[in-house]
Amino acid sequence: MSGPSTFRVPAALPSAPPSPPQDATDDEVAAGYLVVRASGASAARMAIDSPSAAAREPAQIQLVMRASLPKYVPARGVGLSFPECALRARPAGRSGTVLLTVSTGKLSLTFAELRPLMFRPVPLDRSLQTLFAAAVSHLLVVADSLDPHGIKPYLTGLAELVLRSALRTELNRADAIATRRRDAVAYIKEHLSDPALTAERIAEALFISRRRLYQLFDDGDGVSGRIRQLRIDRAKELLGDPAHAKRGIGEISRQCGFANAAHFSRTFRKVVGETPRDYRDTLLAD
Repeated sequence: MSGPSTFRVPAALPSAPPSPPQDATDDEVAAGYLVVRASGASAARMAIDSPSAAAREPAQIQLVMRASLPKYVPARGVGLSFPECALRARPAGRSGTVLLTVSTGKLSLTFAELRPLMFRPVPLDRSLQTLFAAAVSHLLVVADSLDPHGIKPYLTGLAELVLRSALRTELNRADAIATRRRDAVAYIKEHLSDPALTAERIAEALFISRRRLYQLFDDGDGVSGRIRQLRIDRAKELLGDPAHAKRGIGEISRQCGFANAAHFSRTFRKVVGETPRDYRDTLLAD
C-alpha cells in the first residue's frame, strides 16, 4: 500500500518544462477545453513541423484541463508523482486546474496521431469533462489507500481515454468542415457566371449562417477571395482553349461572372501578372 509520501503538494513533483509563450498556462485553460502539450516544448514544435517527427518524439505528454476538485484540496494544490506519470491539481474558485502527465511511450496513440490536438485549446464534450473531473476527484480522495503500482496504469488509461475521445471529436469536426467547404466550392463553381453571387447567397443555399461560411474559408482570402480565384481559374481555362479563341474578352469576362471587361482585365492582371489578351496570345502561340 502506498504511504503518505506518495501524496504530495506540487512542490514535490518533478518540475514541468515551461510551455512556449503562445501556449496556454495552467490558469488560462478555459472551462470545457483541453490543452495538450509536450515535455520539451521546443523539441515538440520541431517534431510537429518536421517529417522526421518520430526521431524527436517527446518523452511525455501533458493534458491540462479545468475540473471540480475536492473541497479539502489546499490553495497551493496537491499532486501524485510517479516515474511514468504525474497528476497535479490546484483549486481556483468553483473549479480547479488539473495537469496530467504521462509517458508518450505508454500510450497506444503515437505523437504523430496526436498532432491535431497539440498546443491549442480543444473543446471537450460535457460527458467527457464530467468523467475526467469525477475520476480525478475520486482518486485524490482515496489516493493514500491505493497501491501506487495500480495508480500508474489508471492515470495512463485516463489520459488515453481523454485523448482518444478528444481526437475523435476533433477529426470528425475537421471532416465536417472539409465537407462543408467542398459543398460551398461546388456551389460557387456552379454559379460562377452570376456576378450577383455573394456570401449571403452561398450561406443560404447551404443552410448555414454567413458567419459559419466565413469560418469555412478562414485559411486564405476568405469567401470573396475564393470566388475571385475560381473565376480567374475558369478565365484562364477559356483563354487557353483554342476552341474559344474567337471569343471576345468581354464575352469571357461575362461567362466568368465579372461585371464588365474592364474589371475583369484589372483583376486578371493583378492575379496573373499580365492582361487576359496577352495571356491568351502567349498560350495560343505556343
